[in-house]
Amino acid sequence: MADGAAPVLDVRGLTTVFHTRQGEIHAVNSVSFTLSKGEVLGVVGESGSGKSVTMMSLVGLLPSPPAEIREGEVLLGGQDLLRASPAELSSVRGAKVGFVFQDPMTSLNPVFTVENQIIEPLIRHMAMSAADAKARAVELLDLVGIPDAARRVKDYPHQFSGGMRQRVMIAIALACDPDVLIADEPTTALDVTIQAQILELMTQLREKLGMAIIWITHDLGVIAGIADRVMVMYGGQVVEHAPVRALFHNSQHPYTRALLRTIPKITGAREGRLSVIEGQPPIMTSVPRACPFRARCAHAHARCEAENPARRAVDGKPLGQGHDVACHWTPEAENA
Repeated sequence: MADGAAPVLDVRGLTTVFHTRQGEIHAVNSVSFTLSKGEVLGVVGESGSGKSVTMMSLVGLLPSPPAEIREGEVLLGGQDLLRASPAELSSVRGAKVGFVFQDPMTSLNPVFTVENQIIEPLIRHMAMSAADAKARAVELLDLVGIPDAARRVKDYPHQFSGGMRQRVMIAIALACDPDVLIADEPTTALDVTIQAQILELMTQLREKLGMAIIWITHDLGVIAGIADRVMVMYGGQVVEHAPVRALFHNSQHPYTRALLRTIPKITGAREGRLSVIEGQPPIMTSVPRACPFRARCAHAHARCEAENPARRAVDGKPLGQGHDVACHWTPEAENA
């Protein structure tokens, strides 16, 4: 965050639970982070770590019941979204916060043309006339790199390839010039060539438009190429947060280190079996009183069972502004 600059998004102590027949599931546990203008925050972790639920909690996208946002603040431009009315949240979604989801075929409506789906938020949130909205739809398709945009805007989703459909989703998300774009595993279903094109497109759009981006993924290779900061989640909480270079070169949490070891290395030499993280992520049926990673951690000790570690600064900067970790173990202690 630039000195003295207020964050675009400020999340404080966000806690989300699901009410099920088996009891409460504590999916998000006191998550805090900030996001500045023009910044890309990468959010990584295994399936079930709370990444998507955290981001959907921000603007009321979770069905209630069974979901309940129990605590926290989500400040967007000074407005607390957790205390906003349904009408206020509706005006935020698509206008101030845009979303790009993993599978565009389930996000795009197959019975409407691409044009109809782009102009809807423009007419609703920007009060554009139909003619102006249609002209803007062509501009947006051109912006995201779809050739012959004036003709293709009349096509239906099934007439586009997977990569082009994802570009359409990005165009819809950008329609109202949002302050924040949340991309939830947007390249997972694409082949690596198309994935690289989408990543390059997002980098260009970020530089051109100055929007802030939250990029949710399980792929650390993607994070290395696009993010400024990284937030590692496990058991519904933040276990490590750092600038991207610090995370890759000086990771502090055993879980982060284990994730990094699972990345395949192309060295030309045989290096044995691919590293895996033994065990399964926990099902959080209660407020975490112990470290959620302890059962899978080679460095776990008695304190890990007795106390869930709080986030602590690694580099001396205030929490959320530098490198911090939630762990009782330190690499320095092991090397002493």
